[in-house]
Amino acid sequence: MRREVRFSGFGGQGIILSAVILGRAAVMYDHKFAVQTQVYGPEARGGASMSAVIIDDEEILYPKVADPDIFVIMSQEGFEKYGAAARKDAIMILDSSLIHSRPDCTFHEIPAAEEAKKTLGRDIVANIVMLGALVGYTRVVSEEALKKAILDSVPKGTEALNTKAMELGIALAGGKTT
Repeated sequence: MRREVRFSGFGGQGIILSAVILGRAAVMYDHKFAVQTQVYGPEARGGASMSAVIIDDEEILYPKVADPDIFVIMSQEGFEKYGAAARKDAIMILDSSLIHSRPDCTFHEIPAAEEAKKTLGRDIVANIVMLGALVGYTRVVSEEALKKAILDSVPKGTEALNTKAMELGIALAGGKTT
């Protein structure tokens, strides 16, 4: 089943890394096809950035996300630029600690930045909290695949912190951790 996921936020939040991790989880550990693309403004750090992933059971012939059905939004500017026009049947997971707007589609509020700082002492892992919530709500990849892809992708010495961040996101989505 084809899923088109769009991540957006501001530069420095790990938006591109999140998409890379999701694509890696799909391809390397859930044995699906995936492509990842990215866009960021000239500001890079602080400006709106967007990254997208297509995941499918079949080969992907066109790599551009045309009509996302899942959104992960981590900043107000990211919402306005890349999420405000989400189709009505889309699912949006938004960082409620950073975004005041709400979409017309189904949405889930995750206070990722706030919880990462309060619970884990590091707001830098808010993107991993959001990945956990994404999987908790959508099962777009398996929890085990996501965990392995995170461990493959994060800097040495941060594995335990990032695993806790993923588990926090799953828990905030109402799921259990593996």
